[in-house]
Amino acid sequence: MRAQYRLGAAAAAAMLCACTLQPAYHRPSSGVGEAWPAGPDYATQVRATGKVPAADVGWQEFFGDSQLRELIGIALRSNRDLRIAALDIEESRAQYRVQRSGLFPSINASGSDTVEHQPPGVAVGGAPRQGTSGVTFRTYSAGVGFASYILDVFGRMRSLSSVALQRYFAQIETRRSVQISLIAEVADDYLTYLSDRSLLALARQTYASQKASLNLTQQSFNAGVTTAVDLAQAQQTVATAQANIAQFSRQRAQDLNALQRVLGAPLPADLDKAPGLDGERFLDTLPAGLPSDLLTRRPDIMAAEDQLKAANANIGAARAAFFPSITLTGSFGTASSQLSGLLGSGSEQWIFAPNVSLPIFAGGANAANLDLAEVEKNVAIAQYQKTIQAAFEDVGNALAARGTFDQQILAEQHLVDAANTAYQLSLQLFRQGVENFLSVLDSQVTSYQAQQTLIAIRLARLQNLVALYTALGGGWQAQTVHPVAAAAVQDPGTQLHAE
Repeated sequence: MRAQYRLGAAAAAAMLCACTLQPAYHRPSSGVGEAWPAGPDYATQVRATGKVPAADVGWQEFFGDSQLRELIGIALRSNRDLRIAALDIEESRAQYRVQRSGLFPSINASGSDTVEHQPPGVAVGGAPRQGTSGVTFRTYSAGVGFASYILDVFGRMRSLSSVALQRYFAQIETRRSVQISLIAEVADDYLTYLSDRSLLALARQTYASQKASLNLTQQSFNAGVTTAVDLAQAQQTVATAQANIAQFSRQRAQDLNALQRVLGAPLPADLDKAPGLDGERFLDTLPAGLPSDLLTRRPDIMAAEDQLKAANANIGAARAAFFPSITLTGSFGTASSQLSGLLGSGSEQWIFAPNVSLPIFAGGANAANLDLAEVEKNVAIAQYQKTIQAAFEDVGNALAARGTFDQQILAEQHLVDAANTAYQLSLQLFRQGVENFLSVLDSQVTSYQAQQTLIAIRLARLQNLVALYTALGGGWQAQTVHPVAAAAVQDPGTQLHAE
């Protein structure tokens, strides 16, 4: 019967320790629609089936340019922001382990040698000590025990441990989000560099052409065929081209500086040999999937939900503060007046001291803490929904741009071709004496501006593909990651995340 009582008591204690006052977690509504925006202005491959979701497409497969892949690999190994994010995971994991240790008693081995001297006349053993020398006592003790172990009857320590665990998970997702942003930043900086390099080449080509036109105008002016106004206008276009060369040279140098900063390492020596914007190859047949996929694909949304779960668990800890707290202290060992007697029979010494504390009056602190925990949960819900809505907007904008950039590039290319043809015809008519030089200058400036616009649109199209890829949660799967970042996401507690 005694064994049965002990078994029942152990089962009851286990049930009590497993008790928790956390509210049941329910994922809030996303606050967005069940389908992406649709219409003639949006991309048509929104619900492509039979293809790998964007979040599962590694950046090595998405970016076809080997030079860009090399730059991304360098950034993943050397970028300081990614390293800081990885170290934040290490810090959060250590905090979780510290908090989780409170679920278990801290057992310590102890030993002491106590010497006590009592003067004459002090009662020893119930009777005053007579004489002039007094008495000296010496006690040796050794034991194993625990002190101030909180029995987690109402789950306060379990709730606090769950808070730390969910924050640790949030840091893991934050690191993934940082990696996605890093890859997008490298791609954007690289594409901007290629664009400014193309604009610089165009400015130099235009300068050479306008310089030739200026020489022709100068000859015509010297022959009395053209006016001083024509000559001044030709000089103006040459000066404008020179200013553009200086401007784009400066921008190209600044692009390289920005790219080196985000890489966190020196740039490759062969970067100038990279192809232009026309040579960039991205995976442009990217299926967008459904809006609900973002909840389990985008790391920033997953991090926001982990923070929400942490706030939900914190309510359980705040509720547990209203209930009694049971603290246990116990130890077992030996004690003797002589060191050799510590291992002798009859020297056992033990203590077991449970303590129950019931909160009666705390000046409203417990109630205020509970109100604060509930408000923080509501804030976390709003932040979670805000993150989803921002992600939905990112994807919608990227899809709208994806569906219109190709048409805009095609129209702008027609404009460039027409402007070039108009310039060549105007120049021919001017040489034949049919047109004045002002018509040549106008058509030349129009052609130059149209080519600049075409380069800008091509840049925007490629950057939009990167934006769509990252908005759908792609880019955090990588084969080359800094060792600190790779180690930071390896932890046995991750299994609890799935549970």
